[in-house]
Parts: sequence; C-alpha cells; structure tokens
Amino acid sequence: MDKYICYTRGCAKIDEKIEDSCLSGGCNKLNVHDWLKGIPESPSSISNVVEIRFKNIRKAYYQNVNNLVLNIGDLVAVEASPGHDIGIVSLTGELVKKQLKKNNIDPDKQELKKVYRYARSTDIDKWKEAMALEIPTMLRSRKIVEQYKLHMKVSDVEYQGDKTKAIFYYIADERVDFRELIKALAEEFKIRVEMRQIGARQEAGRIGGIGPCGRELCCTNWLTSFVSVTTTSARHQELSLNPVKLAGQCSKLKCCLNYELDSYLDAIKDFPNTALAIETKDGTAYHQKTDVFKRLLWYSFDRNNAMNMVAVPVDRVKEIILQNKKGIKVDKLVIEEEKKEQKMDYQNVVGQESITRFDEKKKSTKNRNKKRPQ
Repeated sequence: MDKYICYTRGCAKIDEKIEDSCLSGGCNKLNVHDWLKGIPESPSSISNVVEIRFKNIRKAYYQNVNNLVLNIGDLVAVEASPGHDIGIVSLTGELVKKQLKKNNIDPDKQELKKVYRYARSTDIDKWKEAMALEIPTMLRSRKIVEQYKLHMKVSDVEYQGDKTKAIFYYIADERVDFRELIKALAEEFKIRVEMRQIGARQEAGRIGGIGPCGRELCCTNWLTSFVSVTTTSARHQELSLNPVKLAGQCSKLKCCLNYELDSYLDAIKDFPNTALAIETKDGTAYHQKTDVFKRLLWYSFDRNNAMNMVAVPVDRVKEIILQNKKGIKVDKLVIEEEKKEQKMDYQNVVGQESITRFDEKKKSTKNRNKKRPQ
C-alpha cells in the first residue's frame, strides 16, 4: 500500500510521483492549468527549463542540464545554496516559456539553478524528517524572539530538503535588527538561517483559510499578485465603510473589492456630480445614496437626514442640474407619468386561490346537514 507525504496541500508518493487528485487542482496550490496537455511538442517548443514547487506558494525555475525526462509531479533534487533541496515538478514544456515571459525572467541573461537528479529514497526520508521539524522549530523560534524582545512575528518555517538550512518567514511593522537573533537560531537548531519578511496578505496566503464568502481564500487558491486596495473602491461600489465587513482574514481590505470595480467605474462614467445639490420649488434636495446599475440617485430635502428619500433617474438629475445653472428651479424632482396597468405574466392553473377553500366547503356541508329534516 502506497504511503503519501502531505506537504502543505501537496501529496507525494514514495514512488516519486504526486497523487493524481492533486494534479487535477485539489491540492496543488496556485497550479497552472496545462491547456497544452496531450498536444505533441515541436522541437522548437521543447524547453530545458522546468518549474519546481516547494512549500506553499514558493516556486522557482531550474535548468534541466542532465536532460532528464521530467513530468508534472516528479520529485527531484535541485541545486540550493548550500546543498540541495527537494521539490515537485509543477510545469514543463511550452507553458514554462510563457510563465518566464510573464514573470520577466530571461534564462539567457539570468543564470538559473540546476536540476540534479530524481529524488532518491534516502532524499525523501530526509525530506520527511525536515518537514516534521518545521512546526516545533517555529514554536521554539517564537519564544527566542520574545527573549530578545523584538517586535516581529515568525509566521512560518521552511526547511531545506537536506536539513542544512531553514527559511524563517516573519512579519514586522518596523525595521528589525535580527543579527543576534540569527546567531541564536543557528546555535539552537544547528542550521543555516535565512530570514525572509512577508506581509499580512502573504501570510494569509501561506496559512490559508475560509473567507466570509464560504470559499477558500483567493490568495491561497489562485491569486498570485497583490494589488493595493483602498476605501475608494468601496465608495465607488456604494458599500458601507465598515472596517469589520471590509477587512479580510489578514486584517487588510479584501482583495475582492477590486474584482468588480472596473464594471462600476464604467457604469458611473456619465453620472452627474453627486456633491451638487439640486434646486426645486419645494426646496433644496441633497444626494443620499446611489443605485448604480438601476441608474437611480436618491435625494432628500434634509442634508443630515435620509428620511423621505426620492429616487430620481440619472437623466432627470442631469436635466435639473442644467436648468439650475440657468437659474431655473424645477417644480418637482420626478415627473409623474400615468402608470400603465401591468398584466400578470403567469396564470393560476392549479386553482390555489385561497388556503382556506377546503374549510369553506366543510362549513357548507355542515349547514346542509343541519337544515335536513329528521
């Protein structure tokens, strides 16, 4: 029976293959869909560069200098500084060239590290031992940070495949002098130490979780780049500026606030300036809220009170503003039009006019029985 190594949402078999369910997107975090799968590669499209995935979202590109036949899911030993690391092949072929171009990496100008060999059983055993040390090392390192009274948080630890080096991911609001900390960590764990600072969004992507929408966090599942999010995005979408509702798991503004922003910006291009008050013979009306896609602006005659609001179409507001510029006050905000009778678009074919129709029949039969002579 095969045993699997679950390496933070990545499953690897002892026979150097990743589990098929992971390749379909179940466990492979931030995987690239191979839309060229099954199409024969031309000699010009064959690339000696492969994409290797490590813990969580860390990926890197390596040169296949030994011309190994590598497939997605293979466990390989790759060059590290110092020693070697163990990773999982996540992309090969023509798509690697597309990814290199997307990430502005030129393999001709930039020297890439090398793929040494397929991972041996001894490499995998040492890799498993290194993974088992990560959580205890993270907990112990947090206590050491407290001893040095540094304003930082160690959020994750990633061991190299040969157990000679570890990357300590930390979060800090200010610049931290951790030179003494590195010496203490190296002496405590007998390894080479690399400190790597990440932001709150990157931490959420590494740890993972479920968002308020009920789905897996976007930064964990597919989001690869973080675009700055401001409260202006919420204002354009007429959302309540409640920090509790607008903040995500990382305590920053939700990345999804930018998803539909372009649609809202296109929809409000021809909207009038809502800061302008409109003049009518009944008084001055002030803007209170906007229904973007219904193209309605809501106005009330009290600046500080949203009671008795009136929905005014965008075109009507433009017309009123033009008349106000000419010094004309309109009679009413909305022109009353004759309402046409709306016909029902369905018919009651079941005959359920009333839920008490059966009770009425029972009453009528009782009355008949009483009237019958005995």
